[in-house]
Amino acid sequence: MPIDHTVFLTRDYAETWRRYEELGFTLSPPSRHFASRTGDSEPVPSCTANRCAYFGDSFLELIGIVDEAAGDPWRVLPILDARGDGLHGCSFGVVDSAAAERRLREAGLSDSGVLKLQRDVELPEGTRTARFRSVHIGRDHTPEGILHTAEHLTPEYIHQPRYLGHPNGARGVAGILLVVPDAEVAAYRDRYAVITGEKRLVDIEGVSDLDAVLPGETPKALPYFAAHGVVVEDLSKARKLVEAHVPTITRPGGFFVRAEDAGGAALYFEEAR
Repeated sequence: MPIDHTVFLTRDYAETWRRYEELGFTLSPPSRHFASRTGDSEPVPSCTANRCAYFGDSFLELIGIVDEAAGDPWRVLPILDARGDGLHGCSFGVVDSAAAERRLREAGLSDSGVLKLQRDVELPEGTRTARFRSVHIGRDHTPEGILHTAEHLTPEYIHQPRYLGHPNGARGVAGILLVVPDAEVAAYRDRYAVITGEKRLVDIEGVSDLDAVLPGETPKALPYFAAHGVVVEDLSKARKLVEAHVPTITRPGGFFVRAEDAGGAALYFEEAR
């Protein structure tokens, strides 16, 4: 169960998409979501659309609220209303949604059933519908935001070769950082171990350690996803490109762009090993 993608939510989507392109990402065209509310219902129109930075086996999903009057089947608007634009979730890749649903339900973490998601994407030969299945962790277990699984039924429509090359040299998702109250670090790590099948996919830090991993960042209301990151081919080349647009700050293993300069959540860069 790897990280399939990170989930960034924004009302100021045009500016966020523009900024990520400035930071050296090749983004896919906007694509509207259709999602099911329950495991036995069909997908309905959503208020959201995304543009994504794809890497072949993972991606950054930048979701914009493009039509407030449309439906909100996956309940993203309450998160934005409460927390504002930023990084609000993570999706873990699975190959068998039924098995994932059963495991998470038996652990007492999910009662969503297996949900359906689809969106139209443009291929060189025309429009096709990308289809997915997902299991959602109950929001009462995740005050930090959205956690779910992702099973790609049409992966060939998603990681298209024309979107995999990035001027900043990005090659994959490096990780995601969750900041929690100091006294709750152990509990969060235990919970995520159950969710991910004992894989440490999410970096969980107490708020008192935030400055050590993102120097100078101001914490938001806890718990919250503070940053996501990418691995790049050449760190110095990527930094030069990024610094043509925004300041960067050195951190262990690389550098990062502050949340205020990246749409609401910090973005870090590490060199591929």
